[in-house]
Amino acid sequence: MKAIVINEPYDVAVVERPVPEIKPGEALLKLLYGGICGSDLGSYRGTFAYVSYPRTPGHEFSAEIVEIGPNDKGLKPGMVVTCNPYFNCETCYSCQRGLVNCCTTNQTMGVQREGAFAQYITMPVERIYDGKGLPAKTLALIEPFCISYHGVSRAHVQSHDKVLVIGAGTIGVLAAVAAKIKGAEVYIADVAEEKLRYAMEEFHLDGTILNDGPDSFKNKIREVTEGNGFDVAIEAVGLPSTFQACIDAAAFGGKVVLIGVGKQNLDFDFTVIQKKELNIFGSRNALKKDFEELIDIVKSGKVNLEKIVTDTYRFEDAGRAFEEFDKHAGSKLKVLVEF
Repeated sequence: MKAIVINEPYDVAVVERPVPEIKPGEALLKLLYGGICGSDLGSYRGTFAYVSYPRTPGHEFSAEIVEIGPNDKGLKPGMVVTCNPYFNCETCYSCQRGLVNCCTTNQTMGVQREGAFAQYITMPVERIYDGKGLPAKTLALIEPFCISYHGVSRAHVQSHDKVLVIGAGTIGVLAAVAAKIKGAEVYIADVAEEKLRYAMEEFHLDGTILNDGPDSFKNKIREVTEGNGFDVAIEAVGLPSTFQACIDAAAFGGKVVLIGVGKQNLDFDFTVIQKKELNIFGSRNALKKDFEELIDIVKSGKVNLEKIVTDTYRFEDAGRAFEEFDKHAGSKLKVLVEF
């Protein structure tokens, strides 16, 4: 079979490998679609905090079951599925408390362990979720939706909340969609006008805010919220400046959710957290229930996930996919690789 490998930053290759052999409790899967995540792009650029090289990327994917043993989940060969790509140790304090998404030695596919971007992979049966008839392209988008949905759930977003999402990439747009599903009034901010326009037109959000400078941004926040600030501010970029912007945009007594991942340190007037009595939530990965709930939500027709896809490449063109995503990140949302 063939697999995609990032040998080092800006070096992507398609290589030959043997088809993996399944172990007890595993299934053999044939990849159908894989999504290039912002973390994969960070791995390509050498900016992602957790990755090591060489690495097969990919943790957003759909696949067809090729071989699977008897199981109590009703999973059979030929079914199209998606999977939970976050491997937890089961023994640390987090895992003991059921917080498996923030396992202290978490290994996410494509980051701390080999990823899914190969023609065939093996997965533990317990991590495989029935796609319930959803198209393969849609199922490849469930995992990034889970990241966003989990963050929105962390803040317990309610129908009366006014929510700001900073970052109009895939995770940010899907966080805005998740907040809309909860019934909130949702605005999205970014430095890229094209992305804001796309998010507004395709997902019918309540408004956009162009982040074209600190003073201008603060003035727009005051205007939109009548000086009150947002009930919930969600950071989906991973930069100190955008986290600071969330702190500034949040109302007194508001909530801030950090989904974005970055390497830089933040130096800011932290006393504002005390002054505003802010509730700050970190959000990492997602849980089994997030996958199962979102498969049902998407199945119900509440959201057309495929609107988030701006580009699709054949897996043989993986190098070009990463190169063009890197150069044109300001105009692309979800980039898929078709296997």
